[in-house]
Amino acid sequence: MKVVRVRQHVNPLSQKYQGPVGTPDWKQVYARPTQPLHLDIGCARGKFLLSMAQLKPDWNFLGVEIRQPLVERANQERDRLQLTNLHYLFCNINTSLAMLLSSGCLQAVTIQFPDPWFKRRHQKRRVVQPQLVADLALCLEPGGFLLIQSDVLAVAVDMCDRILAHPEFILKGSPDQWLLENPLPVPTERERSTLKQGKAVYRAWFWRR
Repeated sequence: MKVVRVRQHVNPLSQKYQGPVGTPDWKQVYARPTQPLHLDIGCARGKFLLSMAQLKPDWNFLGVEIRQPLVERANQERDRLQLTNLHYLFCNINTSLAMLLSSGCLQAVTIQFPDPWFKRRHQKRRVVQPQLVADLALCLEPGGFLLIQSDVLAVAVDMCDRILAHPEFILKGSPDQWLLENPLPVPTERERSTLKQGKAVYRAWFWRR
């Protein structure tokens, strides 16, 4: 079997990732396309959504990931389990979200442990940018939620600051406290690993007005 090397980090500003992805025919993607839709941005190998889709068959789940080999493998695993409420898509969400999804079609969004891009000159590569927040505000229906998580405090603060800068998002809870527990029933692989090492996970939950 040929081993495909998957890069740990991909520069989303590279020219090859600037073209928006085409909108799928959702009636062909999901068995019940009218079910509530949960978008997971930067889904990596897709294990989080794989579990969520089995736990919540009355929801549809969409994972987007910029590393194409991971998407292909995730869809193969979905097909093996015959899950008709789950789909993975290869795209750069920063250039695709506005065209990919229609206004108010989302009920839930998660952004979990995104690439931190520590160097200052690279921070423009971080996924949570003002335009993405604006696009999410359009795609999330009123009352929908956005959950962010990171094991890097500076990244979590940066995400929160950019989300709260948009008037349509409301932080659930105290602005000076992180969520102690994950409100979702499934932890990501990174979350389990971080907690096992005794390290902190910084979480925040937002509502769409």
